[in-house]
Amino acid sequence: MKRIYLDNAATTPIDASVISEMIDVMTNYYGNPSSIHAQGREVRTLIERARKTVSGLLNATPAEVFFTSGGTEADNTAIRCGIAAFNIKHAITSKIEHHAVEHTLNTLIKDGLIDKLSFVNVDAKGNVDLEHLEELLKNNERSFVSLMQANNELGTMTDMERIGDICEAYNAIYHCDTVQTMGHYKHDVRKLKAHFMVCAAHKLHGPKGVGFLFVNHTVKISPMIFGGAQERNMRGGTENVYGIVGLAKALEIAYAEMEEHQQTIQQLKDYMRHRLLSEVPDLFFNGETDADKSLYTILNVSFPAMDMADMLLFNLDIHGISASGGSACSSGSNIGSHVLTAIGADPNRPSIRFSFSKYNTKEEIDFVVEKVKQIVEQNVSA
Repeated sequence: MKRIYLDNAATTPIDASVISEMIDVMTNYYGNPSSIHAQGREVRTLIERARKTVSGLLNATPAEVFFTSGGTEADNTAIRCGIAAFNIKHAITSKIEHHAVEHTLNTLIKDGLIDKLSFVNVDAKGNVDLEHLEELLKNNERSFVSLMQANNELGTMTDMERIGDICEAYNAIYHCDTVQTMGHYKHDVRKLKAHFMVCAAHKLHGPKGVGFLFVNHTVKISPMIFGGAQERNMRGGTENVYGIVGLAKALEIAYAEMEEHQQTIQQLKDYMRHRLLSEVPDLFFNGETDADKSLYTILNVSFPAMDMADMLLFNLDIHGISASGGSACSSGSNIGSHVLTAIGADPNRPSIRFSFSKYNTKEEIDFVVEKVKQIVEQNVSA
């Protein structure tokens, strides 16, 4: 049975060109990049070339890009080290952020490293209330703001430029979790005004276990991981060279093919949305679905209340369809989605997140819709 993969917001298949580039590095370049001999210098050159590629695509400088083990480490570093660097005691976030942000901030307040944590209001579709954000900034001392660009479960987008302008007006430090959008939209860091942005390579057809943190040149932070002088003394530990090269290649491909993939994937998402609405009664979508308000790779579907609702995802899996019941990072937990809870979603209605990539086809969508229709009919009428 050929499986259909619609869980690309969790992780993506690696692009063949990325694999080829990584294999070449694994085969031919084995020196430690911190060594001063020829083999070490060769590998150091690969890392710095990758850094130059990434920074060039973002309109950043190489000195603003630090390679990490992924988005979670990058988020943790930005939050912990950013707050410490400016001795900030008030942080602002939302209740629909990724756990890499939410749990980190909750730990900081529990440990007394910040005095106050405010949550900006979000509406039933996951839109951030920017007027409330401004009110929170106006009525508190200098703040650290952490708001993601696109929600990883709903797909709802925030206006990064507008948030950057608001934060600048109130002298706030702005961290944006861009894990779901990096490589899917162009990011010009000179226009966006974020102090911190993050990337996880495996969300854009690169390898797992590698990412980067963008740190705006206007801010200086201390490292979170000690033990060596790597990453210009900002992150101790021997670099994941193969991963770093793969990340840069994946981002380079993503930028080169971005317009084409945006159009193709948006069409698949719209097609699935319309087919589901016509085939499955009492169905709607969590989060925004309009192209200008929603990440084109995510469609979160709210199904009618049914018997065996908790088996919906399992039944899809039996039919060879991979999707997610929420954030895949918490898929082993029996706790419901904190995002759906925060937007007031009906807990009796099962929700499935379908997320798309350049490798999906219209034929796959047709198959998925038919199977979804069968499963819902069998369980709702039972």
